[in-house]
Amino acid sequence: MEPAMRIAFVASAVPRRCGIATFTSDLAAGVKAADPSVRVQFAAIDEPFAARTYGADVPWRIAQERAPSFAAVAEAISRSSVDVVNVQHEFGLYGLWHDGTYDDHLRVFLDALRKPAVTTFHTVPALPEPWMRTAIRDAADRSAAIVVMSATGARLLREVYGVSKAPVVIAHGMPAIEPRGRRRLKRALGVEEDRSVISTFGLVDPRKGIEYMVQALPAIVAAHPRAIYLVIGQTHPELQKREGESYRNSLIEAARREGVTEHLRFVNEYLTQRQIVDFLLATDVYVTPYLDPEQITSGTLAYALGAGKAIVSTPYLHASEVLDDGRGVLVPFRDAAAIATAVNGILGDPARKSELERRAYAYGRQTTWPAIGEQVLSLMRHVVAARGAAAHPASARIA
Repeated sequence: MEPAMRIAFVASAVPRRCGIATFTSDLAAGVKAADPSVRVQFAAIDEPFAARTYGADVPWRIAQERAPSFAAVAEAISRSSVDVVNVQHEFGLYGLWHDGTYDDHLRVFLDALRKPAVTTFHTVPALPEPWMRTAIRDAADRSAAIVVMSATGARLLREVYGVSKAPVVIAHGMPAIEPRGRRRLKRALGVEEDRSVISTFGLVDPRKGIEYMVQALPAIVAAHPRAIYLVIGQTHPELQKREGESYRNSLIEAARREGVTEHLRFVNEYLTQRQIVDFLLATDVYVTPYLDPEQITSGTLAYALGAGKAIVSTPYLHASEVLDDGRGVLVPFRDAAAIATAVNGILGDPARKSELERRAYAYGRQTTWPAIGEQVLSLMRHVVAARGAAAHPASARIA
């Protein structure tokens, strides 16, 4: 019997309140679901002054802003029994900006690493700064395989970044959700059954464009007087460090000016996956009014598709791709009137709402975490096999 594969995931790690940490935890669980014999460990990237307790599956910690820490952990992983390294890349985790330049710590890590790496790019800007292009090309050159979560991301790597290595497209995963129990869950969450629930979830910060949904509320409430908008999630920790709750307070003030205070509710908590799913299942219309047209992936949008929601979204790259073919409604950026028209059009037409939900769920069920874990595991097995064949070419020919 062959020994169990050992994988080291390099990223931020739970309990850090970070989207990449949550993603990596879910992905590792998906890989384990695909093959319970796989051994999973984590190299956790910690922000400055973090004092965080991890479990035994986190043998390595990286100081986020210190290049020598990246190199030291790469050396430690290289000395370990790990077969392959899975890197989850986001610029802010792997480098520092100062004096107009970017110190690329991922390059430092990969240069010191003597194990094959599979790198997933979470951000692939369509109009990159020169340092972005260099950082991504360097990571691609030093990785045995590279992954993006959309066909658009793969195209950008080829056409904009000049990456010659063919990227593997593996969608953002989502929990396996059975779309039922809307009325029961509304009651359980303290919302009256007859209220139309519109929601947005995730870490709250100005990039989410939530103020435009708040501005849309008067027109929505005029047509649907029992509508309520739930903003689900804590303020982004980095924003909170810099500005406290100023953005959330601005949303509260905007609702007061618009006269819709009773139709806006904040769930100011960092929720478990189960809690997020319950809120989604209680939702009638899910809205992502995000402001960045280059956003290449959105975990919240993936979850909403998996829950079979009628979705209204601005046309950032990920939304434009996954909401195609009638799986959602796209509206222009920073356009409260268009959001109101789209939401009212769904709430006022039950047949259309049901069709949007059906199409979203049919798409989402193909990308549950166990399915995505199996795809990622298959890729990593291929990388390890190729590495072994390269190291023992005579054996490979005889076989």
